[in-house]
Amino acid sequence: MTLLFASNNAHKLDEVRRILPASVTVVSLRDAGLDIDPEENGATLEANSLLKAQAVWDALPQHPGLKDRIDGVFADDTGLEIAALGGQPGVCTARWAGEAHNDAANRAKALRLLLDADDRTARFRTVITLIMHGRTDRFEGIVNGHIATAEAGQAGFGYDPLFIPEGYDRTFAQLPPEVKNSISHRARALAALAAHLIKVN
Repeated sequence: MTLLFASNNAHKLDEVRRILPASVTVVSLRDAGLDIDPEENGATLEANSLLKAQAVWDALPQHPGLKDRIDGVFADDTGLEIAALGGQPGVCTARWAGEAHNDAANRAKALRLLLDADDRTARFRTVITLIMHGRTDRFEGIVNGHIATAEAGQAGFGYDPLFIPEGYDRTFAQLPPEVKNSISHRARALAALAAHLIKVN
């Protein structure tokens, strides 16, 4: 089975290839020779995940050789949802502090808005949409935790230096990559996708 992942993110690709069954070959947009970057203008993670998967799926008929070897397309979208902020930044996670995708500015905004907050609980949520064999399926992964009062750790990216997962006393950026990747929201969504693929393969 060959699946096209609607992404060129090397970090995501590595994680996807580690978690999905060995019987599944995963190719990126770059691997497939596709130059597609759909605008993520959905109001929810679910909408953006579907939007990306659908855009790539709809492009396949224009590439007959590719379409013949691709069994399905999947895409993901991830958001940080902070309880005290009504679920923000949510679908705006990557661009919360502006369109520049500035991780440091995003983290600074979170710390500023939570400065006097008693409730610092939050969760990371990943939604994966799979389009295959004429049907669309959705898979979700959630990791609960809370926002630290200051940044800690050098590993990871995005909000990792602020997010402390439930059951741990260190941020994602302080945890060894193998630990973070085993409990992350994306890993859990991918595990659900993997279980589905094993059943249908």
